[in-house]
Amino acid sequence: MEHFKIDELNNRIELLDNRFYELDGHLYPSVTTILDAYPKGPAFFEWLKVAGEKADEIRDQFGKRGSVVHNLTELYDRGHQVSLMFDGKPQYTSMEWNMFERHIEFCERFKPEIAGIELNYASHDLKFGGTLDRIIKINGKITLIDIKTSNYLHNHFWLQMAAYVKLFEENNPDFKVEQIGILWLNAKTRSDGKKDTIQGTGWQLKFPEKSIADYWELFQAVHKLWNIEFGSLKPRNTIYQLNHQKDGAEKK
Repeated sequence: MEHFKIDELNNRIELLDNRFYELDGHLYPSVTTILDAYPKGPAFFEWLKVAGEKADEIRDQFGKRGSVVHNLTELYDRGHQVSLMFDGKPQYTSMEWNMFERHIEFCERFKPEIAGIELNYASHDLKFGGTLDRIIKINGKITLIDIKTSNYLHNHFWLQMAAYVKLFEENNPDFKVEQIGILWLNAKTRSDGKKDTIQGTGWQLKFPEKSIADYWELFQAVHKLWNIEFGSLKPRNTIYQLNHQKDGAEKK
């Protein structure tokens, strides 16, 4: 699902808020947008007190780091060469590259079979959309994984993934997701762990405590609350011209 519309006849491009997905002319909120209605908990508000006026800045920095790492892992998993240096200078921060190296270690040690990368879906029936990081086969099971670079794994992440399972299975009826997991690239692990664990220093493939069905039930409750409180919310569209030229300038 693209987040822009190009109108060459009227010389403009319309950028849609990426928190919404378009499907056949209909706009649906993203799973993460819906989960804004999930209770934040006391730890979040304590963090707001500490962060103060810099809370938005810190959030944006973490968001940028996550986006960069996601992009690096996507390029790597698609078979592209990824380089730290460009024109004699590093392109990424040490933390960004370190997290990327952890992803490589996961791939090289456990050799997951990748069946889907950055899959964008939206659904008329479910009335939401989302982007699934990876569908892989590992230890013989079809697994939906989400890549996280956050300092903590919040409970609503599992609700997010349960919703993604529904999106994937609706669009791929011949496949059934057998398990979900979070590839946490900022884990507190200090070793490779026990034989039956999938982890390394600083990273871990985490599995949930509850079933997908349990988390899906919780997501539906949050979705209902979101519809009541924010159901009329619309994307903030931005429109740009495709071409510009000064008045009186010679056309080529």
